[in-house]
Amino acid sequence: MGMASAELYRTQAYTYGRFDARIQFAPGDGVVSAFFLWKEGSDAANAYWNELDYEKINADCHMQTNSIYGKPKANHQQTPTLSTICTAYHDYRFEWTPTYIAWVVDGKEIRRDTGADATAYAQNASGGMTFHFNIWPGNSSFGGNINNTTLPVHQYISWVEYSSYDNGNFTVQWHEDFQASGVPSGWGVGNWASPYNLSTHNAQNVAFVNGIAVLSLTADNATGSPGTPPADPGAGGGGGAGGSSGSGGTTSTGGNGAGGTTSSGGTTSSGGRTGSGGAGSGGATPTGGSATGGTTASGGTSGSGGRPSTGGAGSGGATSMGGQGGTSASGGTTSSGGATGNTSGGTTGSGGGTSAPGSGGSISSGGSTSSGGSTSSGGVNSSTTATTGGAAGGNTTGTAAGCNCSTANRASPLGSAPLVFLLVISILRLRRKEL
Repeated sequence: MGMASAELYRTQAYTYGRFDARIQFAPGDGVVSAFFLWKEGSDAANAYWNELDYEKINADCHMQTNSIYGKPKANHQQTPTLSTICTAYHDYRFEWTPTYIAWVVDGKEIRRDTGADATAYAQNASGGMTFHFNIWPGNSSFGGNINNTTLPVHQYISWVEYSSYDNGNFTVQWHEDFQASGVPSGWGVGNWASPYNLSTHNAQNVAFVNGIAVLSLTADNATGSPGTPPADPGAGGGGGAGGSSGSGGTTSTGGNGAGGTTSSGGTTSSGGRTGSGGAGSGGATPTGGSATGGTTASGGTSGSGGRPSTGGAGSGGATSMGGQGGTSASGGTTSSGGATGNTSGGTTGSGGGTSAPGSGGSISSGGSTSSGGSTSSGGVNSSTTATTGGAAGGNTTGTAAGCNCSTANRASPLGSAPLVFLLVISILRLRRKEL
């Protein structure tokens, strides 16, 4: 019984660039499962051959990388150590430039050809090479001895991508993720014999299921049975723009809002607990109370922009400047001119109750509430002016800030003459009685 194999290829050739594909290769002894670039016409008579390969071979499912070129062709092969290539998807890349060719798996370069090896392609494949994927039976000389009882086996392709090369830069030109149910535009399927003529490529063995291109190696009478391909957890492309720590990461501007936990406006940023406005200017003991406008700082307990925002226990709060009876505010109970103030014009002021009684009576200048009274500046707000109240009472005027009202005791314009006259009259009356 014969076998049917499969090949999928891109119809357009491409020159320098990156040739990427995400693949799970087919297992099994004697099963060759490949991703390669090939210069069309390389197999023509007297043609110069150009081919670059990733080929899974043998029962141990190992990878061989090839650079086949020349006239006649010669294979320059290497066998890297790779694991799980038949049980998991991996990213495979050819990087072809004028000066080197590199094989890269999952972002790690595993081989690089330079010098004459690179020149062989720069000079002889100037028209470009095409993407190819295939699966076919090998033999004892290459790939191993196949056993038909292992069939069917499958190769899975999640996506393919091409990036052009120019002056050291690579630019993505297209990306194919096989979402269509048929052969996508720009692609073709093979219908020719495989190497060693042990199978023929059959279009029925190329299928597209759940966004995966499936290439099958089957018996001739069992074509077109791709089954359900394994899901690719890394589907979506070769890593486009947008890194893991892009803009708006954990330390971006905006505090706990747009951005990260320590951004501007966050708990330790400008305006946070220890930021400007916290127990700082206008803090716990400035002029006018516990704080200018509030218990800690303008803007609340967390400072300007903090958790409670401007206005929380902030300006005009419970202990604001000049507030009603602030405990240490200007004009409060202990302020200048308060009830316990020792200000000028207090109870022991000049002309008080202990002054020497001069002629004119016991009420000394200014009386018992001398200059300013008992509640000087800022007190009851009374104001008195005490002038001379007797011959020797002193002309001790006392003035205190307050309502600016005043009183005055004026001297008699006759002086002491009436008193002398009355004394004389009294003496004369006494003498007349004696006579």
